[in-house]
Amino acid sequence: MADLSKNILYEDKDILVINKPAGLIVHPDGRTKESSVSDWFAKKYPEAKNVGEPIQLSSGQEVERPGVVHRIDRETSGVLILAKTKEGHTYLKEQFQNREIEKTYHLFVYGNVKDDRGTIDLPSGRSTGDFRKWSAKKGGTRGEIREAVTEFKVLKRSPDGLATFIEAKPKTGRTHQIRVHFQALHHPVVVDSLYAKNKPKLLGFERLALHARKITFKGMKGEEITAEAPYPEDFQKALKTLGL
Repeated sequence: MADLSKNILYEDKDILVINKPAGLIVHPDGRTKESSVSDWFAKKYPEAKNVGEPIQLSSGQEVERPGVVHRIDRETSGVLILAKTKEGHTYLKEQFQNREIEKTYHLFVYGNVKDDRGTIDLPSGRSTGDFRKWSAKKGGTRGEIREAVTEFKVLKRSPDGLATFIEAKPKTGRTHQIRVHFQALHHPVVVDSLYAKNKPKLLGFERLALHARKITFKGMKGEEITAEAPYPEDFQKALKTLGL
C-alpha cells in the first residue's frame, strides 16, 4: 500500500488535504484489488474509517469510501480533500454542493488554443457510444444531461503549436468535466487514453497531463484555506521544455 504521509498538504482535526500521485485510485471500484487513497486513509486514521458515504454498484455490491468527499481520476495528480470526522464530511459536502469550493487545474492540451481565456458552457451526459465516456456533444448523450461550466486561461503555448498549457477552473463538478470540455473544443488533454485515443504522446507524458493544482475551501471555523500541490516530475519536465 502506498504511504501518502509525505504527501499531506494540510491537516487539522477534521480535514486532511493530500497530493495524490497519478495512477492511484481514490477509492476501490469493487471489481479489482488494488491500493487506493481510502485504504491508506483508513489505515492511518482508523478512528475515521466510518467517515464518508458508501456507494452501491450496479451489481448491488456496496463499496466503503473512508474519508472521501470528492474524487479525481486515477491518472490525475494533485490536491484531494478528505474528511477525518463526520462533522468535517458534512461541512465539506455542503461547500461542494453550494459550489463554494474553488478548484484550479493545470493541464496540457493538444494544439494551439486560440483564445487567451474563455468559459466553456456545455452541458454533459453519458456518451451513447462508450459507457466509460461522457460527452458534451448534441445528440451524443443519453440519460440525464447536466449543466457543466469551465473557465480557463492560457498560461503558455508551445512554439511549434502542438500543445497549450492551460489553467482551468471547473464551476460545476461533472465526471471527466475538463477532459470532456476540451475534447469538445477539439483540444483534448494530452495523453488522454479515453478522449484522445489515437493522438501522439507529447512533452514526455506517459499519462493524462492533468494536475489538480490548488483548492480553496472554508475550515471549520469559517477561515479560508488554500492548499497547493507541487508539480510532479512529468509536469516539471514538460514546463522546462516550454521554457517555464
